[in-house]
Amino acid sequence: MVSEKYGKYEIIDAHAHIFPEKIATAATVNIGHFYDIPMNGCGLSKNLVESGAKIGVAKYLVCSTATTPQQTRHINEFIAGECKTHSSFYGFGTTHPDSDDLEGDIAQIKALGLHGVKLHPDFQKFKADSPKAFKIYEIIEGELPLMIHCGDNRYDYSDPVRIANICKNFPKLKLQAAHMGGYQQWDTAEEVLPRRFENLRIDISSSMPFMSPEKAAERIRAFGIENAFFGVDFPMWNHDDELERFLACGFSEEENRLVLSENFKNFYNL
Repeated sequence: MVSEKYGKYEIIDAHAHIFPEKIATAATVNIGHFYDIPMNGCGLSKNLVESGAKIGVAKYLVCSTATTPQQTRHINEFIAGECKTHSSFYGFGTTHPDSDDLEGDIAQIKALGLHGVKLHPDFQKFKADSPKAFKIYEIIEGELPLMIHCGDNRYDYSDPVRIANICKNFPKLKLQAAHMGGYQQWDTAEEVLPRRFENLRIDISSSMPFMSPEKAAERIRAFGIENAFFGVDFPMWNHDDELERFLACGFSEEENRLVLSENFKNFYNL
């Protein structure tokens, strides 16, 4: 899939959410209410693909979050099913720290052919470096990568300091820290995370709308161009706007290629 305008770049969206049709509208609205941000569409797979087609996205990391332990298996089955339908989807499953069968949840993720685990401490209401969360990391370290929501000034669940503690305690756990390592807590993220952990990468989703291109470029460079992934956080934002924001950072063409696809492929061995 190639866009005339952006055809010189291979583009991977490293952070996208999709939901089953019967709950997609409600789930999208609830996310908007949680963050007090208007959504740019409904979180259906077809809408994700339509949005990504505007810039020629080749692959999407798709995920969803279990807000209760009982949702886990159904969500994983849904994500796996959508990945079978859409060859451009690269699916991450989920679990919940309060699950009675964490081992079984992770075994299901593997059996379904999903590629990692997505957690959202703020939605799931657990501290990212708590003992019950560490049980998940112990199971998946060296087996499956983790993509985790980071940061929110209203809560203390996913503070960048907690993300740093995960990296320190689980050096063999591949970790994708969403939202430049700390939504609304970008200064803290820049202080405690960059270049300290070989197992850490960031995605730049839900970050650039809240800062100037110059500040975004500064923060991405703090982590290292080689450690950043392009991501849109669909349905929060749309692809063409987010790509324009990224390109406004003024990186070189080679640096753009790294962030838009090469770093993701290298980290996930694609």
